[in-house]
Amino acid sequence: QVQLVESGGGLVQAGGSLRLSCAASGRTFSSYIMGWFRQTPGKEREFVAGVTRSGAMTYYGDSVKGRFTISRDNAKNTVYLQMNSLKPEDTAVYCCAAGTGWVTFTPSGYDYWGQGTQVTVSS
Repeated sequence: QVQLVESGGGLVQAGGSLRLSCAASGRTFSSYIMGWFRQTPGKEREFVAGVTRSGAMTYYGDSVKGRFTISRDNAKNTVYLQMNSLKPEDTAVYCCAAGTGWVTFTPSGYDYWGQGTQVTVSS
């Protein structure tokens, strides 16, 4: 029902910044809560950030609080993840997701997923 496409990943040195974008198709973007997750082979999928439908409330995983910022522009059908002070342990595939309920910290709370974009942070 909604297609999500991430972009903005790449290679950056520790301490640097990247901004990820997730573009959604359709006209129902504002009806979804949005989240960012990240995953590394051998590790569980980790909640990074979530945002409510209007963008009024945001939520973050403990490991990224104070460094990452999630935002959305409903007029552009896009959600963003600004990542500052990046660390090597932030290296992962970052996926955006859309859900129909309240923001949750678990992948099961989201119905639609993007393909992911690779973020690599070097020492």
